[in-house]
Amino acid sequence: MKYIERLQDSLDRTDLLQLIRETLPDRKLEKVLLIHPDYTRVDFSHLLVPIIHGELKKRGLRTLHTLNASGTHRAMSEQEIRKKLGLFEEEFVMFNHDYANPNALMNVGELSAEFVSQKTMGDLQQPLPVTLNKLFFEKYDLIIVLSGTSPHESTGFSGGLKSIIPGIAGPDVVGLFHWAAVLIGIPRLIGLVDNPARDVINEASKMAFEKVRSPVIFYNMVYEESSSGVLAKGLYFGEGYEGALEAYRRAAEASKKIHIVYINRPVKRAVQVIDENYDEIWTAGKGSYKLQRPGVIEPGGEIIIYAPHIKIFHSNKQMDQAIRQIGYHCKDYVKEFLKRHPNFDRNVAAHVINVRGDGRYDPVTGKEECLFNVTLATGISKEDCEAVSLGYRPCQSIRREDFMDEDSLWIEHGGKFLYELRGNN
Repeated sequence: MKYIERLQDSLDRTDLLQLIRETLPDRKLEKVLLIHPDYTRVDFSHLLVPIIHGELKKRGLRTLHTLNASGTHRAMSEQEIRKKLGLFEEEFVMFNHDYANPNALMNVGELSAEFVSQKTMGDLQQPLPVTLNKLFFEKYDLIIVLSGTSPHESTGFSGGLKSIIPGIAGPDVVGLFHWAAVLIGIPRLIGLVDNPARDVINEASKMAFEKVRSPVIFYNMVYEESSSGVLAKGLYFGEGYEGALEAYRRAAEASKKIHIVYINRPVKRAVQVIDENYDEIWTAGKGSYKLQRPGVIEPGGEIIIYAPHIKIFHSNKQMDQAIRQIGYHCKDYVKEFLKRHPNFDRNVAAHVINVRGDGRYDPVTGKEECLFNVTLATGISKEDCEAVSLGYRPCQSIRREDFMDEDSLWIEHGGKFLYELRGNN
């Protein structure tokens, strides 16, 4: 594994070019697939991909396919993809991951019910089908997987093999994976390099690599957002399955130093100021996830997701309707709901639990007690917020100066940093 890292400073184009030249295969590369992060990730793909593209052209590139590793996020427009990749004039073929189209997917096997049960402490006892985008199994001279690494609620840290599972996986595996992750629980996953959800990703990815027909390399980015833009802090290269694991682990260790913010005492309220790249609650929910480490929010405290630009729960009408049907509730409530609605989308079920956090629900009395409250200050109406059991505040009522006391947190670039109570790690 090779990498370049400047955590106290930042990498420049010369640094990135040096590592790309050292790690791209020195042979003819006429047809290449680039799997890249989607619009929800603010990283330095736009700096890195033009360098990669230039070096590929020196190796005879004729056809570049790009695939957006979006999981079940919405599709990206051509303009969004070009901006993301920094390729504004170049010719290439763009693919959005069409997760809901069975014809775009290939089944590579399934994880056993015993394995899934072990990783979810017996909460989920069914096999996990592994279906992936067919492009990953086409014949290319090279497949490049580009990803960013930061704390993640379902996988510990993002990046690496997560771009394969669930990044380019089918809806069943994405839904069941996220459901398995939520059964494990955010506190047992987020900010931890090794965890049961990563074991699921790794085992499923092994199946994919047994069928892949092309050499695969990985670049993991570690970065920091600042007032002047994104700062490139590290780039980590790995080759094949084992190389992906090594690059991920090294990148995650760097991310720990950049993306975890330590506080000295629990807070009663926190405002997550959500950037415009999160344009639905489906993704802006990270504003809640990143505050759920034990002790960060006082019992009964409030997490405010402040995003005047957000007007929907999910851009997909079917998933938006499903969110409105179930509402945002704790795991105990949702498990009871699923007994009555066994065919309900597990991906949606996982999302609403992750946003709402832990708690207790008594099915006899109908009483639900959550550890903290979640309030939306968005373009979503008070009626719609209350209908899904979330709090509401008018956007104009949120003022930074009102959250400067010791009991509050005001967080710019909301959802990007993991908060940890000092002494808990």
